[in-house]
Amino acid sequence: MDILYWSIISIAIVLAFVGLVYPVIPSVLLLLGAFLLYGVFYSFSPLNFLFWTVQILLVALIFIADYLANLLGVKKFGGSKAGVWGSTIGLLLGPFVIPVAGILIGPFIGAVAGEILVNRTKFRPAVNIGVGSVLGFIGSVITKAVIQLFMVGYFLFLVLK
Repeated sequence: MDILYWSIISIAIVLAFVGLVYPVIPSVLLLLGAFLLYGVFYSFSPLNFLFWTVQILLVALIFIADYLANLLGVKKFGGSKAGVWGSTIGLLLGPFVIPVAGILIGPFIGAVAGEILVNRTKFRPAVNIGVGSVLGFIGSVITKAVIQLFMVGYFLFLVLK
């Protein structure tokens, strides 16, 4: 049963990292689910109050980092709320419309479209804002990956010692 249990926990963790680039997969929730599954399958005793406090704070940090990276990426290149909203919508729809490449093309097109449609921004500045949204997304993925690696490392440190 150990192999089955650890396989399920591992799959949840791997899917959490896949969720970094496919935002429709709730990555951080899968991580928390993996930790809860460990508790159900084995024991909650290594997962003490400090563990859960740290994990919840890191989850909050992930949400903040995700929002700020997108916001800063768009704002740094002169974008507005329309660019941020367009980028977010493009990020969610892009992978479905254009598999694989849509993860980068979606936020770009969304930010450009948002700026042109709402603010009547000229094409060239709107393209720069789109580039900012893609850079913000990449920065967000890297930041969230580091935080999630720490979350998994802390979990493994406690349960494998």
